[in-house]
Amino acid sequence: VQLQASGGGLVQAGGSLRLSCAASGHTFSRYVMGWFRQAPGKEREFVAAISWGGTRKHYADSVKGRFTISRDNAEKTVYLQMNSLKSEDTAVYYCAADTAAVSGAVYFRDYRYDLWGQGTQVTVSS
Repeated sequence: VQLQASGGGLVQAGGSLRLSCAASGHTFSRYVMGWFRQAPGKEREFVAAISWGGTRKHYADSVKGRFTISRDNAEKTVYLQMNSLKSEDTAVYYCAADTAAVSGAVYFRDYRYDLWGQGTQVTVSS
């Protein structure tokens, strides 16, 4: 199983981007999916996560109200819609999968996630 993130780029503050993460494999619908980010010189941090069926979502306080995580299990893709972007959102964004999660669960600890994509750069200019 592989995860392929895309959609990053350069955007002005206040703008929007939508990240996508496409998965291979047959059991995507049973993965908890998450987005994390890492800014230069900082540790990786949790951004958002979504349960199997998409009914439960969890966000970092820093992105609540601005970012929305969603998934399309038929397309085996998870999305991160990012609005009202700020310069502090500049980072490499990674999608990740917890392949051992149970139904209804949503996790924000990165050690729960055992599959990681390659990252996509998001740069917000002020």
